[in-house]
Amino acid sequence: MPHLKTAMITALIGATALTASPALAKDLRIALQSDADVLDPDQSRTFVGRIVYASMCDKLVDITPELEIIPQLATSWTTSDDGTAITMQLREGVVFHDSTPFNAEAVAANIERSQTLDESRRKSELKSITSTEVTGEYEIVLNLAGPDATLMAQLADRAGMMVSPAAAAEAGADFGLNPVCSGAFSFAERVAQDKIVLTKFDDYWNADAINFDSVTFLPIPDTTVRLANLQSGDIDMLERLAATDLAQANADDGIVVDSAVSLGYQGITFNINNGERGDNPWGNDKRLRQALSYAIDREALNQVVFEGAFAPGNQPFPSTSPWYNQSFPVEARDIDKAKSLLAEAGFPDGLDLEVQVPNSTEPLAVMQVVQAMAAEAGINITLTSKEFATLLSDQSAGDYTASQIGWSGRVDPDGNNHQFVTTDGGINDSKFSDAKMDEVMNAARVAGSVEERKALYDEAIALMMDELNRVFIYHVNWIWAYNSSLKGFTPYPDGMIRLENVTWEE
Repeated sequence: MPHLKTAMITALIGATALTASPALAKDLRIALQSDADVLDPDQSRTFVGRIVYASMCDKLVDITPELEIIPQLATSWTTSDDGTAITMQLREGVVFHDSTPFNAEAVAANIERSQTLDESRRKSELKSITSTEVTGEYEIVLNLAGPDATLMAQLADRAGMMVSPAAAAEAGADFGLNPVCSGAFSFAERVAQDKIVLTKFDDYWNADAINFDSVTFLPIPDTTVRLANLQSGDIDMLERLAATDLAQANADDGIVVDSAVSLGYQGITFNINNGERGDNPWGNDKRLRQALSYAIDREALNQVVFEGAFAPGNQPFPSTSPWYNQSFPVEARDIDKAKSLLAEAGFPDGLDLEVQVPNSTEPLAVMQVVQAMAAEAGINITLTSKEFATLLSDQSAGDYTASQIGWSGRVDPDGNNHQFVTTDGGINDSKFSDAKMDEVMNAARVAGSVEERKALYDEAIALMMDELNRVFIYHVNWIWAYNSSLKGFTPYPDGMIRLENVTWEE
C-alpha cells in the first residue's frame, strides 16, 4: 500500500507540474491562394507576399481598419508648411532580425536602396523624395521635390518596409533568399510551392502582443482543398475563401468566417509594348480591347462565379469609392457593339486571344465564363494556366499577350494606378505610355486639395476607359475562414493578416 500511495502522490505532482508549465508551442498554419514571389520588399509584387510581410517586415507607418495612417516604426511625423519636407520621429529600441539597430541611418539606407537598386519596383512610389537628412539618431527628414499627397500611404506598404541595411548590402539582389526585417517573426525556411516558415523574434519591440512561436504559410491554390484542410485541422486559417464555399464554412461550428470589402480590382492586363510580343493586334489596337470589354456581362459573371458576393467593376476602384468616376458606370453587355468594333479594326470574322491565368480555382472559373461570353462576339480565347509567380515573371518579361490578374488595392488612389499606367511605372508590364496620362497622374500626386485630385483622377479614368490597357471586371470581398480557437483577428480592407493580439484558445 505505501508504494501505491507514493505512486499516487508522484502522479499528482506530475500532473500539477504539467498544468503549471507553459503552453505547448503553437505553430499557426495559414493557407495562401498561391505562393509568394521573391521575399524582398523592393522587388516583390504579389498579394500573398504582402501577407507574409505583415508578420515579417514592419513598416514606417501602418493603417487602421478605417484606413487611417498610424505609427509603426515611425512614432510621429510633421510636414513643412510648403509640403516639401517630412520630419519623422522613429521608434527607439528596435533591432532587425540580425541584431542590426533600427535608426535614422537605417531608414536613409532603405530609401536609397528602394530608389537605386536596379531590380527595385519601388522607384516610382518614392520618386518625390529627393534626399534624406539624418538629424538625430531617431530623427530623419525626407526632402521632397514638391508636395506628395500619396507618400504616407506608400510608406504604409512595401515602400515603407524596413530591411536590415547590413543584410541588404551584403546580399544585394539576392536579399529575398534570406530576408532580414524587424517584424514580429523572422525568416526560417522556404520550400518553393510548399511552405514559408517564420519563427517568433524574441527581441521584437512589441513582443508582448505576439502569441505564436511560429507561423507557416502554405500555398494551396485549390479553394476546395483549402477549406477541406481547415475542416480537418491541417491548417488553422485560410485567406480568400471562395464565395461558393461560404455556406459550407458558415455551417461548420468549428469555423469562423470574416470579411472586408477590398480596395482593389480584378481584370485583364494587355501587353501594349513590352517586347516583341507587344506587337500584336490586341496590343496595337484599343478597339479590340474595347470589344472584349463590351462582350463581358459583369453582373452575370458575378452571379455565376461568386453567387453575387462580389461587385461588378469597370474602374480601378469600386463604385462605392469616393474616387470612382460616375461618368463611366458599369455598362450592360453589348455584343453588337463588340462585333462592330472588331469589324472596324479589320476583324469582321473575329480573332484569337491567348490569356494567361493563375492556376487557382476562382481565376480559372472567371476566365472560363469570360471565354464563353467572348466567343459569342467572335473572340476565341485560349487559356494558359500558370503558377502565379511564373505568370508574374512572364508578364514582367513581356512574354504574354494578356493576363488575368488583379491588384489588392491601396489606401490612396495613386497606388491603384500610377505604377500601372505611367511611362516609367514600376509595375507597368503593359509598357503603356501616354504623355497626357503621365501629366495627369503626376499632377494628382502633388495637387493641393482632394477636389483637385478628384478632377485629375476623373480625367485619368476617362483615358483609361478609352485605352483599356487594363480591362477591369470585378472587385472582391476579402473572405477569411479560421479555426474557432483563433481569437482576436481583425479583418482589414487591405486583405492583410495582422497577428498582433491574436491568440489561440482551445
